[in-house]
Amino acid sequence: MDVKICLIGMGVVGTSFLQLLKEKEEFFERKFDLNFIVNSVFEIDGALIKEDGIDLKELLNKNKNIRNLPYWKNGVKPIDFMSKLAINVCIETTPTNHKTGEPGLSHIIEALKNQIDVISSNKGPFYLEYEKIKNLAKENNCILKYEATVASSVPTLSIRKNLIGNEILSIKAILNGTNNYILSRMTAENVNFAFALNEAQEFGYAETDPTLDIEGYDAAGKLVIIANDLLGWSKSINDVKIEGISKITPQAIELAKSEDYVIKHLGIAESNELIVEPVLIEKSSPLNINGTLNVIELQTKYAGPIILIGRGAGGFEAGSAIINDLVNIGIKRQTKS
Repeated sequence: MDVKICLIGMGVVGTSFLQLLKEKEEFFERKFDLNFIVNSVFEIDGALIKEDGIDLKELLNKNKNIRNLPYWKNGVKPIDFMSKLAINVCIETTPTNHKTGEPGLSHIIEALKNQIDVISSNKGPFYLEYEKIKNLAKENNCILKYEATVASSVPTLSIRKNLIGNEILSIKAILNGTNNYILSRMTAENVNFAFALNEAQEFGYAETDPTLDIEGYDAAGKLVIIANDLLGWSKSINDVKIEGISKITPQAIELAKSEDYVIKHLGIAESNELIVEPVLIEKSSPLNINGTLNVIELQTKYAGPIILIGRGAGGFEAGSAIINDLVNIGIKRQTKS
């Protein structure tokens, strides 16, 4: 079965997705009878559009010069072409605007209105307009996947289908690798916050402007999506009590250590409340992970705590989550046809 794909955004995540797709395309056709055809790739200033499919090898070999390819169209926008192109799946990977969700929100809405299935690594639209997007997908009989929005390739949202006979009661999680790295360094080396942040920036773990990370907004957005999906809530980021890590001192870290505790930046969803804040946890806690890892603890009714740990950010990590969502959509559409 042919699956025609529109990719919006060819940054780190979009490019990683294309590399993985190229690497695995023969396997997908042999194993699942799925032929994935990328017929459009949109960037901020135009798009590559080739109805019969873009040669991924050519595209990836010319990554820095895609505008020199003969099927580059300058100035075209995704919204203008959604209804004109034959597209089965729209993959949205543009950067998140944490206040508006744009331009990704408009891309997702337009795709769903045109009965196009959607995969997104862009979390802004989902922590701002979760209900609106979900309802629109349902109205238009579209499949909506967004595993990469919360912890990249860690199967946080998809675990739900394996817990149908159980019940998730609450969630505790470390959802931002930047903050976890900073606190890990402060704990291990007794350095101050500014030093650890500067080190994180040098290693590429923190943005030049790290505000969304260190003040807790990135983790809060991810927590909203997880709670809505796994607990059945209808929250937005405006419902989260948020406190960042910039005020944590080496003295506070040392005091915690003297009592066999560590300070971690947790997202907590329980009792219909969402909180992101620094929390004292025991050193022996499964939530006490170091470096840039993410951890999600699901407290369940029948199995107690279920722990998921892994790298929650990165191009290939997010790209592999998109691939997984794409294959699942293809299989589901095959079954329905």
